[in-house]
Parts: sequence; C-alpha cells; structure tokens
Amino acid sequence: MSDPFRRSARVGAVELSEILTISERAAALKREGRDVITLGTGEPDFPTPAHVVEAAHRAALAGETTYTLTVGTIALREAIAAAAGREGGDRPDLAEIIVCTGAKQVLYNAFAATLDPGDEVLIPAPYWTSYPDIVTVCGGRPVALPTTAAGGFRITPGQLAAAIGPRTRWLLLNSPSNPAGAVYAPDDLEALAEVLRAAPHVGIMVDEIYQHICYVPFRSFRAVAPDLADRTLIVNGVSKSHAMTGWRIGWGIGPRRLIAAMLAVQSQITSGASSVSQAAAVAALEGDRQFLAERCDDFRARRDRLAAALNATGILDCPSADGAFYLFPACAAAFGRSSGRGRRIENDGDFCEALLEEEGVALVPGRAFGTPGHVRLSYAYSRASLDEAATRIARFCAELR
Repeated sequence: MSDPFRRSARVGAVELSEILTISERAAALKREGRDVITLGTGEPDFPTPAHVVEAAHRAALAGETTYTLTVGTIALREAIAAAAGREGGDRPDLAEIIVCTGAKQVLYNAFAATLDPGDEVLIPAPYWTSYPDIVTVCGGRPVALPTTAAGGFRITPGQLAAAIGPRTRWLLLNSPSNPAGAVYAPDDLEALAEVLRAAPHVGIMVDEIYQHICYVPFRSFRAVAPDLADRTLIVNGVSKSHAMTGWRIGWGIGPRRLIAAMLAVQSQITSGASSVSQAAAVAALEGDRQFLAERCDDFRARRDRLAAALNATGILDCPSADGAFYLFPACAAAFGRSSGRGRRIENDGDFCEALLEEEGVALVPGRAFGTPGHVRLSYAYSRASLDEAATRIARFCAELR
C-alpha cells in the first residue's frame, strides 16, 4: 500500500541538524545525571536588555497584540531603515524591507521565491548547517565552495569566478561567519563584487546577523557595492546582537521586486511576525547601543582565553576568529589515535562523540558545516563553564594514544 505520509522528494535528504542532535544527546545525558557542558549552541548568554523587555510589556498592555502588516510594522521597518543608514549604507525605502519570524525565514522566503529545480546556490564552506538544507527544500542545488584556515576561511575572487555557471542563481555569503568567525574585509568584498558585476544573472545574499559581534572593522556588502543593491539581499536581525533568539525577529533588505516575491511566500506561511516582538525590536534598534560594544569586548576576551587553552593541548589547532562567538579548530592530529577509554578516533565525529561520552563536553563536528576535520565550539557561555570545558578537553587530548 502507498504511504500518504511518505516524505516528498524535496525533503527526503533533510534531517534534524547535527547541532540539534548533539544538543539533544547532551540533554539526555544530563537527565541521566551526567555533568555535561554544552558548547554546541549559538546563543548569547546575556539577557535581553531591560529596556527591550519593558517596551514589549508596554506594547502588550496597550493592546498591540493583533495581526500586523505581513511585511512588518511601519515602526520596525522605519527603525531598520534608520539603522541601515546609520551603519554606513544608503537608507533603504520601506518597500525594500521585510520583517520575518527570525533570519532563517528570510533565507527561506528568498529561496522559495526565486529557485526553480536545479538552480544553483554557491555557499562557501564551512557554512551554517541550515543553508544547504533550505536550498534543497526550495528545489535548488547547493554548491559548496571550500575554504581553508590558511585563507582565513574566505573564498577568493578566482574561486568565485570559476564556480559561476549558467544555472547559478545566488551567492550566499555569511560575514561574520558561523562557524569559523571569518569576516570579509571591505577589499575582500569589493574584489568579489567585481566578479559579480560580470555575472548579472547572480543574486547576492549576505547574512550579516553577527554584524555587532565583530572584532575588526565591519562593512556591509550593501555599503561596499551600492551599485549591486538591485540584486543584493541583506539578512539581519536582533537575535545575536541583542540576545533576542526567542523573540524570533529577523529582516531582509533588498530590491522591491524581490521583497514583493518574498512577501507572497510569507503571506502563505506565517503572515506577519509577532506584534509584541516587533515592538521589542524597535526598542532594540532605537535604544542605547553602548552595551553592544561592551558585550563584544566580553566575547573577545572569552575568545582569546579559550583559543589559547585549545592550542595548548597540542592536538587542536585553533586559529582566532574575527567575529561571531565560535572557534573552529582542526582536530586532525587526533585521528588514528585512541582515547583514554580505548575509543578509536578516525574523524571529527568520533572525536566529538568520545569527548562527550568520556569528559561530558558537547561540541559539533566540522562535517556538519561542510568542512570535516574540525570541530565547532561556541564561547557564548560563562567563563566558568568555558574554563571547565577547556580543562576537560585538555585532559581528553592528553590521554590520546
């Protein structure tokens, strides 16, 4: 008999991300009474700023709990436009902005609105795990562009030019990046823009969600290449910068015809984002921003402390990171060895599994990000947790034979 609930072809190869799988495994071990430190989740440990929470409370008490415009409230789009102009680019029109239920929905809306079966999306690797799956679900074909630590985990103009073909529909950049923390400098972006000028059939999507967690000067692609704004989509939000992951607010800034197509998709999926969350996001964008620099400095100090501890193991080779709150060390020196409890380690997955089982530290293998031989650690955790995790990782590495 046929199965009415068989998977469709477009989601046949899509599973729960390895990040979530590992997080759930770590949670299961905690329920069993194990002492587990999880460094796998990309979520700031700071609270949402008080003035943001207060704005949401006021909005709820004032009755702002009804449907909003599907494209986003005027107040929030005005705040987004002002922020984009303040941060170095041209101020977009309101018709060039869409508010979504998190930045992930911006990505989905755009790909669902523009990809036909077989259309290609170029994605530098390592990449955030959801990128290729969203492309696949939307009928496209993700094409990974490998990078190396020696190259700063950034693609080159020549690499981009060689990868562009007649079916290329998008280039998807992430700067600062998850998982490597790579940042494309203005000169890097301009060099890529020059290649893209010769390929007018290619759209440019740039995920800048970690914009305010950056340890080098940041420039938006839209500001570097304003002449390409008519085929550029900027993805951003308040989740990481303002510790508002659960509020589910992201946005896209792009040409009107693209925003209109994305709006058509959104109207049939979620309609408008949460009214109260949008009011909170207005307060986040319009309120005091001094704390952003303070939190960024705090993350930088954690990065330096953890990177030094990992490099001191003699097993993990950990480059620094220019942004976001992740480290992406190579773990290949552990391959071919056995752990203290006799587990054979042949790849990054084995390394993470053995570390979790033997020392109670949860990391994510690099294969989940398209770059095997590495592991990802988030340092968006308390210093006490990071120090204890570093101690356990060092002990695990010291016992490898």
